[in-house]
Amino acid sequence: MITITLRPASVRNQHMVDQSNYMLINWRVSGSTHIWRPPTDVLELEDRYLVRVEIAGMDEKDFDIILDQNYLTIKGVRPDISARRAYHQMEINFGEFITTVEIPGPIEPQAVIAEYKAGFLSITLPKVTPKQIQING
Repeated sequence: MITITLRPASVRNQHMVDQSNYMLINWRVSGSTHIWRPPTDVLELEDRYLVRVEIAGMDEKDFDIILDQNYLTIKGVRPDISARRAYHQMEINFGEFITTVEIPGPIEPQAVIAEYKAGFLSITLPKVTPKQIQING
């Protein structure tokens, strides 16, 4: 089961400050720390937005998904292989990753669903249903 954290608006700014300080501290402490961004798609459908992240080799419990107003942040750590070899080519990223996308419209935060299958993390964000307002007269 994948857990999605909903953050109230008042927490958002503190989270952004904490995140930037964390990255700055990591950079200063260790020059080898590399936070990478996996390929991410945001698709708008008639009744929902769909965010797909290509990130093979993970378990559901390895993702930290935060929905903060209209920003969706996905982060985690893809474990490195234990044995080192002499690579001739190395393009697959390991270690800490983070991706943040802006959701283009209002959504129903309590109805968001995340699923990890075949190397893709898919997050479905249902759009808010418009309310019809009648005029009394």
